[in-house]
Amino acid sequence: MEIHLKIIGVLLILLALVHAIFPKYFNWKEELKSLSLVNQQMMSIHTFFIALIVFLMGVLCLTSTHELVETKLGKTISMGFAVFWSVRLIFQFLGYSSKLWKGKAFETIVHISFSGLWIYLSAVFWMNYLN
Repeated sequence: MEIHLKIIGVLLILLALVHAIFPKYFNWKEELKSLSLVNQQMMSIHTFFIALIVFLMGVLCLTSTHELVETKLGKTISMGFAVFWSVRLIFQFLGYSSKLWKGKAFETIVHISFSGLWIYLSAVFWMNYLN
C-alpha cells in the first residue's frame, strides 16, 4: 500500500503543477472576457487553490506514507481523500458533456486517462481506509 501512496504523491504533485498551464491552454484571457471581473478572478483564484490542495495532498502522501497506512488519523484522512476522488470520478462522467471528447482523439485519450487516474486514486484511498 505504501508504494501506491508514494506513486499517488508524485502523480498529485504533477497534477497540481499542470494547473499552471490552464489559463494559457484554455485561452482564459479571451474566453473569460464576457464574465464579470469577480467571476474572472474567481476562476483564477479557485484554480490556484485547487492546485494548492492537490499539491499538499501529494506532499502528504509522499512525506507521511507510513502514518497514512498505520494510524487511525491516517485512515481517516484516507477516507476523506477517497470520498473526494470518488466524487471527482463521478463528475468526470456527469459534470462534463461527452460532446467535449467524443470523436476527438486527443480529448478522448485525456478523458480516459483522467478517468483511470480518478479510479486509481479512489481505489487506493478506499483500500487504505478499509484495511
